Amino acid sequence: MTGDLLVADGRLFTPTGVVEAPLLVQEGVIAAIGADALERAKPGTAELDARGGLVVPGFQDSHVHPYHAGIDLLRLDLSEARTAEDALARIAAYSAANPDLEWIRGGGWSLELFPGGVPTAAALDAVTGGRPAYLANRDGHGAWVSTAALERAGVTASTSDPADGRIERDASGAPIGMLQEGAMDLVSDLLPPTTEDEIDEAFRIAQRRLLAWGITGWQDAMIGVVHGLPDLLASSLRLADRGEIVAHVVGALWWERDRGLEQVPELVERRALAAGRERFRATSVKIMQDGVAENFTAAMLRNYLDHDGHDSGNAGKSFVDPELLTRAVTALDAEGFQVHLHTLGDRAVREALDAIEAARAANGVRDARHHLAHLQVVHPDDVPRFAALGAIANAQPLWAAHEPQMDELAIPFLGPEAARWQYPFGSLARAGARIAFGSDWSVTTANPLEILHVAVNRAAHGAPRQDPLYGEQALSLGDALTAYTAGTAYVNHDEQRAGRLVPGLAGDLAVLDRDITAAPVNEIGAARVVATAVGGEVVAEG
Repeated sequence: MTGDLLVADGRLFTPTGVVEAPLLVQEGVIAAIGADALERAKPGTAELDARGGLVVPGFQDSHVHPYHAGIDLLRLDLSEARTAEDALARIAAYSAANPDLEWIRGGGWSLELFPGGVPTAAALDAVTGGRPAYLANRDGHGAWVSTAALERAGVTASTSDPADGRIERDASGAPIGMLQEGAMDLVSDLLPPTTEDEIDEAFRIAQRRLLAWGITGWQDAMIGVVHGLPDLLASSLRLADRGEIVAHVVGALWWERDRGLEQVPELVERRALAAGRERFRATSVKIMQDGVAENFTAAMLRNYLDHDGHDSGNAGKSFVDPELLTRAVTALDAEGFQVHLHTLGDRAVREALDAIEAARAANGVRDARHHLAHLQVVHPDDVPRFAALGAIANAQPLWAAHEPQMDELAIPFLGPEAARWQYPFGSLARAGARIAFGSDWSVTTANPLEILHVAVNRAAHGAPRQDPLYGEQALSLGDALTAYTAGTAYVNHDEQRAGRLVPGLAGDLAVLDRDITAAPVNEIGAARVVATAVGGEVVAEG
């Protein structure tokens, strides 16, 4: 999908600054910027009036889950629920509208809706008519389940917690309806299978939403067989072969954390299945090293505090033993893979950096572009190691703001020192680390303007609380825009094709309704994308 396009009356975000000039795309590639663009435009070339808005390279999302987001949108989407009562009302309405469904399935609810982030089966039973229900929370690290679902799974007070998860219980030890991390599988393994048609449609829905947000490329952070979904690699290959993947996508193949190095040859084979396609490659491997801070499974260098401010005795979970992680990263690096590591806590970050350092020592330095995603807490001693090891900081800035989940479920339990080490994007940038931006959608929105707003302001646009969360870690708007465009292009080994508005690179671009570089930074989040082009072909307008 390529085309000829003349973008007029736009202010262009280029590597040398913002310039007011026309831009010409021919045969899918930026052919000229400035007066030369008007002279070289052929009769009949399609025109796009930017109306004075900022024209940026197409945003690229470094960590996103389009299939999971699409499935939520196909089923019961609770991402817009703002209170527990609101969530329960939405569940009740969906249940009433779908009386023939055997299971009530969906997700997207926020932890702060419920005390301690833990809802109950009893509340769910009241609005689902006694049917089994499975509702993943917005970060995908826990699931709210009904009594009928627990009964079908045989989960009782005598059921042991799995090694990589936790069953939330009442004082008597009985399960109360919330499953954390690996405990989710106790119920998710019983869910009716999602069909191939459903999973393909989930991608189509998600892609339309991403394109409308101006996102023209991404790294899918979970390509595998997970939580009852069919093989996402098979879906990606079907869609690519049909020409239905419009964006440029890198798939991160899923590392099964209950297995070992025997997976490496299998991953090599799966990568080969995707070879030779223009819009989809499977050249990365995703390893989830820890969980999340809100349920105390992010791997920390010191113990969490309890509700009384005392040492809890729990420092979170390293899902992959650090010694095995080192061997895994070394083996994957030797096979030419890029490794995409989920690292929330400072211990997980250190374990991942240690593994990358060991791989470089064993295999030699190569252009691997391994990256660590999320980076909620990074010990200051590890900040300079990113640049030294060529490890990319894969950041999701939307979380770096005061909100109930941060203020009520994270800061009080991290302790004052570790809390100040959260999302240290400014420190990483000053230490020379490469930074790429992503969303983790469907965990939170993938709207780049809302995410950029937090990266620059360390506060969410329109939120009641506007004081910055550790404001010294804010980035400039120019650096933030670069992280969301060229930064992720670099992660995806795509920087020679896209990511900058310069002649010779792809005509992948997004047009904003205003020039956010010329407005107060506290208005960034009010902007929106009004047009998106891929290869000079307009694929979204609105």
